[in-house]
Amino acid sequence: MKLLHLSDTHLAAGGKLHETGVNATETLRGLLSDLEPVRNIDAVLVTGDVADDGSVEAYERARDLIGAFARERGVPTIFSTGNTDDRTGFATVLGSGHLDAEGHDHASASFDSPGGERAAVSVLNGLRLITLDTLVPGEPHGHLGAGQLDWLRSVLAETAAKGTALAFHHPPILHPSAVQRPPTLLNPEDLAEAIAGTDVRVILCGHYHLQLAGRLGEAMVWVGPGVVNRRDLACGDETVRYVRGAAATLADLTDLRAPVFHTMPGRDPRAGEILFEMGGEELREALRRLGAEG
Repeated sequence: MKLLHLSDTHLAAGGKLHETGVNATETLRGLLSDLEPVRNIDAVLVTGDVADDGSVEAYERARDLIGAFARERGVPTIFSTGNTDDRTGFATVLGSGHLDAEGHDHASASFDSPGGERAAVSVLNGLRLITLDTLVPGEPHGHLGAGQLDWLRSVLAETAAKGTALAFHHPPILHPSAVQRPPTLLNPEDLAEAIAGTDVRVILCGHYHLQLAGRLGEAMVWVGPGVVNRRDLACGDETVRYVRGAAATLADLTDLRAPVFHTMPGRDPRAGEILFEMGGEELREALRRLGAEG
């Protein structure tokens, strides 16, 4: 049971560049082209920040580009929301986010809250994959509401043949940066309580634009790299740096007790080129302003 895990594509309407100067559409196209030899997969998963501007056009492009890659392999594509996404635009194009190889909605169960949260379930060769919605409109951090967690508990009350994996945007583990910890899931303890004693063994996330592993209770947490750019921690604890370099994860979930994650970078000859860097007093002042605004 293998998933191709993408995250943070940050597509936008009208060819608008990402704030770091990257053409997100061309970066995604390039990565998918580099991954063309990867055929032996059971699904493509995208864990949020699908669109940078929430536009219908951006979601249509994600559906068309990633969907074509999946369709050639006869596998479904599964999307979840992230903090830059818009629930209305997402739902208009992607529905529940669980699309079969032909692009039709195929979720076996779904949740829609009065506030707009969207969660859904697919069963892939006995593995139950549940996407959750951590989006807090207008905020960089994520949160799982009580209604969504209650729905999750009801789904998990029945075990799946080959166990359960969760997929959502904001990681329930901390970023390893002393100077700046990006806003992430605000209530990981509530999720930990909801999945305790269930068959959830793997959690797949994005948001950090780098690969990171950890645990939440009995579940292995994998944070996949971003497509639009990469957060570079080699600059040390006193600097924030983003560089060019798209990547994906090949996640082997054949045995959820011993999952295997392999990072597959694209072959962009400009990979590693610095797109944004801030450090020292400039960074500290920026963080103070963010703290005051929050």
